[in-house]
Amino acid sequence: MDSGIRLLWLLTGLASVAIGAIGVVVPLLPTTPFLLVAAFAFARSSTRLNSWLREHRSFGPLIENWHRDGSIDRKVKRTAIIVILITPVITWLFGVPLWLIACQLAVLSAAAIFILTRPLPPER
Repeated sequence: MDSGIRLLWLLTGLASVAIGAIGVVVPLLPTTPFLLVAAFAFARSSTRLNSWLREHRSFGPLIENWHRDGSIDRKVKRTAIIVILITPVITWLFGVPLWLIACQLAVLSAAAIFILTRPLPPER
């Protein structure tokens, strides 16, 4: 693979891990999608970082569940749905126009449907 493309994948992975890590503490920022992008990017750029991410105590299981069978853990689903329910309320409290909250509700509803229709990981 061309070294420029590999560097681009590496930078994409690093940025995605950074944003995903921020999402752990910032409730309105999702973590899992950024970690999945990071895993995809590291698989194309860095064996060491790919292994680190997949073996990470907190992030590894999210990625493993998704790669194995497209599943999302019950705790992760619950947290995501709670954040989805709280987000429009917070937005409303900030005085955002109702038309924008309606758009937000449409997008968040689609995200909630996607999350809720993913299977749970198999019992181990």
